[in-house]
Amino acid sequence: MPDPRHRDINVLCLWQPRPELLDYMTKGLKGWPVHFISAPDGHEWTGADESLLLPLAGDADVLLGWRPTRSLIDAAPKLKAVINPGAGVQHLYGMFAEIQQTRDIVLINGHGNAAFTAQTTVTLLLAMLSGTVQHHNAMLAGKWRLGDEFLANTPISHRTIGLLGYGHVNRNVHLMLSGFGCRVLACNRSGSLSTDSPATLDGLHSIEQLDDFLQAVDVLVVAVPFTPDSEGLIGRREIELLGQGSFLVNVARGGVVKEDALFEALESGFLAGAAIDVWYDYRPEPDEQGRMFPWHRPFHELGNVVLSPHRAASPFDDLERWDEVIENLKRLSAGRDDLLNIVDCTRGY
Repeated sequence: MPDPRHRDINVLCLWQPRPELLDYMTKGLKGWPVHFISAPDGHEWTGADESLLLPLAGDADVLLGWRPTRSLIDAAPKLKAVINPGAGVQHLYGMFAEIQQTRDIVLINGHGNAAFTAQTTVTLLLAMLSGTVQHHNAMLAGKWRLGDEFLANTPISHRTIGLLGYGHVNRNVHLMLSGFGCRVLACNRSGSLSTDSPATLDGLHSIEQLDDFLQAVDVLVVAVPFTPDSEGLIGRREIELLGQGSFLVNVARGGVVKEDALFEALESGFLAGAAIDVWYDYRPEPDEQGRMFPWHRPFHELGNVVLSPHRAASPFDDLERWDEVIENLKRLSAGRDDLLNIVDCTRGY
């Protein structure tokens, strides 16, 4: 029997969930008065056909999806929360900062893919230090056993890994690196550890101490939210502080690391290498050969870069990543205020 203390929650999906996902969430909410509604006829809402959802918004307590519009939110007088299933919500900051001046609606993001992102981050880091991609490409070209004269491994155990940002992703990165014998430092905005952090860090810095942090590490792993404060956070000066022969991994957003500064440091050999999953032009025009490159500088011509097409969060269809959405819907139904992953739009994360 449903608990009479739990309130009915209507969740308006901004797309048509695939049947296995809807079944997974429904089973996870068994016994809870949570009901899913979505656009009819399996039609995924894209913005142009918002009229499909507007008639349903009046009953919605929660909007679930990636790109709610202001008109849709305004048409939902009962709305308590908007849940963006992914981590990136920079496209919603401005709208919600304005909405929250007059309405009590929380914005929630998702970190169900943090472990996947961390796994890819560590994979890119190891591939970069071992030269895996370069040796793979040499073998494709028929070049057999070029050896250390071509590219030697950089032992990770001799390195100090700097985690810029110590949120869900880099905490998982830290755990995954624990068996490699490397030194790990971290730097975040507050300079304090969260309660679910790994037991030991060699040090933790705040963003105000970024210069000291960069000088103390020789492999920088960037996994910070993309906010006005983090945009362009790593430029020429910061790369110089990181030092000659250092390495950089970026799984945050391209704009956190300045493109020209990164390219020139790699091209000159000042940086020994980089592994990059996030880029600078997400709507590239095809060149004369039909190739599309998501950057303005020719990173593909460099020999010291591992390139990844913004796929660190894969697999995107994993069902367990929706567990935190299920948990938040339960908490909303129970009238709890301690929701997971509430975004502070004034701080940008």
